[in-house]
Amino acid sequence: MPVKPKNSVIAERLESLLASTKRSAHNVKLGSNWTCPYCRHAQVVSAERIHDVDSELEVHGSRLTTPYLRVTAVVCANDQCRELTLSAGLSSIVVAKTPVGTHRHVRRPGKSWTLLPPSTAKPQPDCVPEPLRADYAEACAIRDLSPKASATIIRRCLQGMIRDFCGIKKGRLIDEIKELRALVEAGNAPRGVQHDSVDAIDHVRGIGNIGAHMEKDINTIIDVDPDEAQRLIELTEMLFEEWYEARHRREQRLQQIGAIAAEKAQAKAAPKAGEP
Repeated sequence: MPVKPKNSVIAERLESLLASTKRSAHNVKLGSNWTCPYCRHAQVVSAERIHDVDSELEVHGSRLTTPYLRVTAVVCANDQCRELTLSAGLSSIVVAKTPVGTHRHVRRPGKSWTLLPPSTAKPQPDCVPEPLRADYAEACAIRDLSPKASATIIRRCLQGMIRDFCGIKKGRLIDEIKELRALVEAGNAPRGVQHDSVDAIDHVRGIGNIGAHMEKDINTIIDVDPDEAQRLIELTEMLFEEWYEARHRREQRLQQIGAIAAEKAQAKAAPKAGEP
């Protein structure tokens, strides 16, 4: 088999790098598995439902070496949704000189934004009280802009859950957590409330305090990054499901059983044909 010239191999590697960085600019690409952020419907992205626009920004004086913008639009395939997801990624074009000439490739995005939907909040059912859903949605909306503030709002949301779902209302969250822990240990906590979830809520209390209170030494900076804020958001989603949604499903099933029993009893008590 003929050996390719060294210069040709270098050129192919640069072209491969260019293609890979373009593909990785966004998580969504043609043929990939994707979950719609609006309706949570899992699907494979088809050619007619995704569109990329690449643009080299012709501006001078930027710290970025030739800014490069990619905008990706995806439409949900679910007929009951069909919402538009829109994202943007900003990177730069780098010029590399090789023995075979000058080549340009696009760096991985230095910054990326989700333009639509306005946040990563998942739709929550009506069985979750509206004030809790509002806090959750706000925490999702500001997760990247201010992770510390997002963590603080999640802390408030979890306190609201303890007060509403568990019926514990005290002046401080730490005291409410202590009482909830005592109920769990005594076996008197509401259905679905477990030791590990109480521990997790206590951890969130400490993290949320970072955003709610200044450290005694103002030069001590303890940060919360977006990924950490996202973990707190996911805990809230989990407790929504384990507490409110599980209780709602149980109530519905029991009501259905009661309705079936009432229907059978009524049919049994009804006079048979020919009877007075």
